[in-house]
Amino acid sequence: MNQFRTYYHKELLEASRTYKWIWVPAVFLLLGIMQPVTTYYLPEILTMSGELPPEAASLFTIPSPESVMVTTLSQFSTIGLLVLVLAGMNVVAGERATGTAELVLTRVASTLPLMAAKWAAMMTLTAVSFALGLAGAGYYTSQLIGPLEWGAVISGGALYAAWLSLFVTLALSLGAVLRGPAAAFISLGVAAALSLLSELFPSSLQWSPGRLSSVAAEWMLGERSAAWSPLLITIFIIVVSVIFAARLLRRSPLSPQS
Repeated sequence: MNQFRTYYHKELLEASRTYKWIWVPAVFLLLGIMQPVTTYYLPEILTMSGELPPEAASLFTIPSPESVMVTTLSQFSTIGLLVLVLAGMNVVAGERATGTAELVLTRVASTLPLMAAKWAAMMTLTAVSFALGLAGAGYYTSQLIGPLEWGAVISGGALYAAWLSLFVTLALSLGAVLRGPAAAFISLGVAAALSLLSELFPSSLQWSPGRLSSVAAEWMLGERSAAWSPLLITIFIIVVSVIFAARLLRRSPLSPQS
């Protein structure tokens, strides 16, 4: 436990030194604010651009507050997930490439506290950034468009945070054996594949982690779809990934030439 705390504080400090605690939350906050503001002012924007007659702009119907929040989640699925994966892809792979991990691992008997601390630090960054973005989206949606059911927003947001955490975990874990860009590419590819398969075969893949994003959206809309199966499988994959990454980190090459 002492090793875990030491490594965890080290990772938080390293994230601060590389300004991740500034630019990652800033991107999520910007994404969260942009969607309700853009939706509210879209008729004026289209009219001022000259691409839509004022009569047509007047027919534009502003979506419900819940629909705006769901659309905000789709922004987190694309740009937000990309930012998180890019921020986490070199947490393990970068230390392997530079040989820093080799210096640490020669002094410890187990790599599990090290890997768990890296994962926990990245999850802390993910949770803070996502919570900030979701809060910004909720505040501006309630101010500009209409009141929200905050219980539904929080519960749906918690499910969506688990979805984001899965692929950040994959990027970290794959970094134990691959270079950072390769780990990021595979993680994003898995996210896209799971989302596509869950949309194509919704009845057959009720248990798939790819269902979490759509279930989170349904919860925000007030529809309580079953989420236990995909959530439990997601947690299982996260735990197994961290454990296997710890073992692979000990066995994989750690030199700068790896």
